Amino acid sequence: MANNKYTLRVLSIIEDTTVDGPGFRTCIYCAGCTHACEGCHNPQSWNRDGGEEMNIGRIMQVIKADPFANVTFSGGDPMLQAEAFTALAKEIKRQTKKDIWCYTGFTFEALLKDKGRRALLEQLDVLVDGPFVRSLRDVGLRFRGSSNQRLIDVQTSLARGKVALWQG
Repeated sequence: MANNKYTLRVLSIIEDTTVDGPGFRTCIYCAGCTHACEGCHNPQSWNRDGGEEMNIGRIMQVIKADPFANVTFSGGDPMLQAEAFTALAKEIKRQTKKDIWCYTGFTFEALLKDKGRRALLEQLDVLVDGPFVRSLRDVGLRFRGSSNQRLIDVQTSLARGKVALWQG
């Protein structure tokens, strides 16, 4: 049974997306972002009161309905709802074998210093970190918008104590 104690503010859940990580993915787009990156492709996600409240059980139903799609947390910034996303990530790991990607405007190093956000980080497989920077925009990059953003293999990075880039 999913942990329904937590709710997340969700703008939408997109199934079978192929732009938010490798293969087919179920992407949870959350509400709320404080980074306000110039040129953001999703400025409607900035409002923390946008979307709707969804409990973890309801989100897990959508995630489990597609046995082939892995999961991506995006937004907005999932790190602004770190406690609830941590609970969701733990349920995903408990109930499935799906990998989890997460997009955030924070850097990996900053997340390590914040106990609540680090707890979410510890549940992730890949982190796409850093704010979108319009002057560094590069349409040729895989799964990110600007060259300052990194695709980080989270578990390897935590084990090594330094950033290890995803090699997928």
